[in-house]
Amino acid sequence: MLNIVVCVKQIPDPEAPTSAYAIDAEAKRVTVKGAPPVLNPFDENALEAALRIKASHQSKITVISMGQRLARPVLIKSLAAGADELLLLEDDTFEDSDSYGTALTLATAIKKMGEYDLILTGMQASDWNVGAVGSGIAEMLNIPSITTCRKVEFNNGKVIVERVVSDGYEVIEAPLPALVTVSHELGELRSISMKELIAGQKKPVAVWKAQELGVTPPQMRKVELLKLSIPQKETKCEIVNGETSEEMGVNLALKLRQAEII
Repeated sequence: MLNIVVCVKQIPDPEAPTSAYAIDAEAKRVTVKGAPPVLNPFDENALEAALRIKASHQSKITVISMGQRLARPVLIKSLAAGADELLLLEDDTFEDSDSYGTALTLATAIKKMGEYDLILTGMQASDWNVGAVGSGIAEMLNIPSITTCRKVEFNNGKVIVERVVSDGYEVIEAPLPALVTVSHELGELRSISMKELIAGQKKPVAVWKAQELGVTPPQMRKVELLKLSIPQKETKCEIVNGETSEEMGVNLALKLRQAEII
């Protein structure tokens, strides 16, 4: 049996209106009102990749999520889609963890789980867009990692992927265990029926605390957030006049040259 681990993150809904978001400058965090959390869309791509492998190879899919206060209905969606188990790493210690701390905690949990063959993550999270956690996990576990893949397959004990590059894709294979970060080109997570949602609520959900993993706050932070603010945008409009359209074009060109735009 192929043991697949999929790492997913609970994030504020990226489709929510900007009015739902605010910056708490003193606490240095983003607050969201009136918009429930969702699964990171890139992690949904990773889960879909796991489900496609499971369709052709006997596999067990364990989904892991880490956070301070995790919304069970959001994360149980992964079980409804077809994952077998859900492991929640939930502790106040995990609040505002940076990429290093997140990778360390997830890697520690995966080691504690025991056997694993393939780890799948999204290529980045839609809230901070750092894209470092997947590679960080692979580094800490000392296993191969392949990033931004649009297709993931398993054959003869190896993972075979199509990795997205600027002018197309390249085919790469790696021995297991390995980690793959999945791009949105792979496709969206399959639709889930009401029957599957009900069945997902009956599947096993485990919760591990920081103490069980042996991780502490001093280990978890490598980055210090100094300031968080909304970018200030300043716009300036200048009307270019002229008696004729040709004169207006010449005047515009002169203005652009003065501004060193052309």
